Amino acid sequence: MSAVRVRAPASTANVGPGFDCAAVALELWNELEVSESDGEVDLDHLGVRAFARLAPVDGLRFAFVDRIPRERGLGSSAAVIALGLTAANERAQLGLGAEELLAEGIELEGHADNLAASLAGGVCLTWDTRIARLGDDAPAVPIALVPEATVSTAAARAALPESVPHADATFTAGRAALLGAALASGSAELFAEALADRIHEPYRANGAPLLAAVREAPPAAALGSTLSGSGPTVVVWARPESAATCVEELQARFPEVSVHVLPVSPRGAHAL
Repeated sequence: MSAVRVRAPASTANVGPGFDCAAVALELWNELEVSESDGEVDLDHLGVRAFARLAPVDGLRFAFVDRIPRERGLGSSAAVIALGLTAANERAQLGLGAEELLAEGIELEGHADNLAASLAGGVCLTWDTRIARLGDDAPAVPIALVPEATVSTAAARAALPESVPHADATFTAGRAALLGAALASGSAELFAEALADRIHEPYRANGAPLLAAVREAPPAAALGSTLSGSGPTVVVWARPESAATCVEELQARFPEVSVHVLPVSPRGAHAL
């Protein structure tokens, strides 16, 4: 059998109040080639484990190309899982859709938002291994500020309290409803109002000082900013016509940080 090549995108999850349920696929790709081999297989590799959930791995070689930085809040582990699932689906000709692959991969990923976006592409909401794909694009251009520091997802989740004040829950529920409406309608105005959160971002602030710095003096062209996943990457959401100006301002203010325009990817994981 000929080799199978697949790729899967990065993603930014939560998008402010959409904790564990909202994510956006980004134009930054990891790749995997699966071919015949008589060598040993690393059965501990996350992507190989994902592949093994759907198809045998014996006699195969797995060659990964990693472009998504790890432990930066850009869905690197979800992309690796999506690669394994998509490659197995392609090689075994299973014909599984994004929701079926999500159900297979959720045990490895732990939370569905990044994985849903990486599999389905575009702007996604997810719940109970279901995916609502709202569209190919977001109401603003995502600009990622990626520091050198890393953050463990497990450590970031450990920082979250067991409970939050009722007022904070109510505040965030309202913004989450606005977020869904903004993403579904493409309204930049609603999107700008929706990006505040009191459920997870305040408790992760110590591990993501960049978020506070950006919010203290936001670029004029920005609709808002969000912690990307568990951080420390911050996404500044800019008006499309002003994205270049926003990038220049951010690069000048934060020379120690990598600043990248990462457009929304309408495609999820797929074979090449």
